[in-house]
Amino acid sequence: MEIFGVSVQALSGQLLLGVVNGSFYAILSLGLAVIFGLLNIVNFAHGAFFMLGAYVAWAGIAQLHFNYWFSLLLAPVAVGFLGIVVEALFLRRLYKFDHIYGLLFTFGLALVLEGFFRDQFGVSGQQYAVPVQLRGTFDAGFMRMPVYRAWVVVAALSVCLATWYVIERTKLGSYLRAATENPALLRSFGVNTAALVNLTYGFGVGLAAFAGVLAAPVVQVNPLMGSNVIIIVFAVVVIGGMGSIAGSIVTGLTLGILEALAKVYYPESSSTVVFAIMALVLMVRPAGLFGRDAVAP
Repeated sequence: MEIFGVSVQALSGQLLLGVVNGSFYAILSLGLAVIFGLLNIVNFAHGAFFMLGAYVAWAGIAQLHFNYWFSLLLAPVAVGFLGIVVEALFLRRLYKFDHIYGLLFTFGLALVLEGFFRDQFGVSGQQYAVPVQLRGTFDAGFMRMPVYRAWVVVAALSVCLATWYVIERTKLGSYLRAATENPALLRSFGVNTAALVNLTYGFGVGLAAFAGVLAAPVVQVNPLMGSNVIIIVFAVVVIGGMGSIAGSIVTGLTLGILEALAKVYYPESSSTVVFAIMALVLMVRPAGLFGRDAVAP
């Protein structure tokens, strides 16, 4: 059976790949949206933290003999702690200046991290085996689906939805939003806004590290893995709306699927379809699909 000249099996395989890629886009863009929405920082180092999470997982299993599940917890905590240190020592000093300084600092940090790992490990990449418990395939009815790919989708979406719920539906989330909209008022109620901002940045880069661990068995762990995906992730954030949590999740998944369909029906456009959609969205709705339009003073 064919759909518009493409077999169902081939289309199903590409759609599965699109959902997996979309899950990575969603969780990475979610971290960017959390940092931008709550700290108003364009975090260009996000791809480097994604790469760092994958390397922490690889080093854990190759050098320290940790298992995959422990690495899945260790990498976000370790990289998140590094993010906390970076925010406390460097970014905090830039808040009083123009936002371009924070952007330039995080861009420079990304270059430093990427250069360090290229010097230490080269660019050939390291293999990370799929954990034994998640090997093999299962019958999804329309195709044989790899267990690990299904796990990536479930894990990424679970973390995305949990993050959305915490930020949008809990008291902690209301504090985080208030810390960006009126920090002086929040401080008057005895809330430590500096600590909130610090932990938020650590959590945002921890999400990138979590995605890095999920990606490690799918792609080769190499210093360029973050820079290869971060431009698309920025496009996802812009399309969904800068700082929009729901927009990042929905747009990430949708664009992953559209990218997969483009590879099937018009392969020449697969590398540019995301940016074409971004251009169209910005012409019609500059704030993004889920973003809030700027209010005139």
